Amino acid sequence: MKKRYLAVLLSAAMILSLTACGNAAGTSATGSASGAQASSGTKADADSDVSYIQGKGSLIVGITDFAPMDYKDDSGNWIGFDADLATAVAKDLGVKVQFVEIDWDNKILELDNKSIDCVWNGMTLTDEVKNSMACTNPYCNNAQVVVVPSDKAAQYQTKDSLKDLAFAVEAGSAGEAAAKEAGLNYTSLGAQSDALMEVQAGTSDACIIDLLMAGAMIGDGTSYKDLTHTVELTTEEYGVGCRKGSDLAAYINDELKKLYDDGTMKTLAEKYGVQDALTEQK
Repeated sequence: MKKRYLAVLLSAAMILSLTACGNAAGTSATGSASGAQASSGTKADADSDVSYIQGKGSLIVGITDFAPMDYKDDSGNWIGFDADLATAVAKDLGVKVQFVEIDWDNKILELDNKSIDCVWNGMTLTDEVKNSMACTNPYCNNAQVVVVPSDKAAQYQTKDSLKDLAFAVEAGSAGEAAAKEAGLNYTSLGAQSDALMEVQAGTSDACIIDLLMAGAMIGDGTSYKDLTHTVELTTEEYGVGCRKGSDLAAYINDELKKLYDDGTMKTLAEKYGVQDALTEQK
């Protein structure tokens, strides 16, 4: 009888021991799952450019001096169609906007190094750009055009007539790519505004710049009243560039659609004279 009693006690002890182990394993599994979820959430936040920008409190926008998209007013503040759009998006993000002038040829490096958060400067969506950045949908149409002195414009109305001219272009720009593709003789400079000054000074015969810039910067009522544009070398589209894999591009797409739908984009486009180039945001 005593032996039987001891056997019952041993069996009960084994059952309790197994139950305790099972509960411990269950607790461990649950704890591991919770930890994995927390870890996953933390990683997602770490990988989010939107969260990164909101965390540091500023959207750093890489630009060049490029009217009517980005340029300084008389008080030294950055304004323009792109600058005003970037400011609106930063406001919705709950952060300040900061504009930083960059070497256009190094824009991808600046993004990757996190010196800037996006490139918002009338950037042409070339294959190189789209392969190296997370890009938004197009928001403006554009073209690369030849700018020459007005008194010589009649001589340069076709691509064939351009072959003997010395061109100035912005390094790393769509204008430089157009000159190279057309087999033209060119010198690369720091900005499109520099290229215009070269033509004005007579140092270069012509330059290649964006049509939108030409519309704002040359002709009657501008600082370059004696210059005009002639041949249109390419047609293209503008977009905003973010770091490869960044969620900021999708965020900006959503913001641009809101700004288009509520009429803000149209109002700004008319303010800076680019309304004919505006692309519908869907």
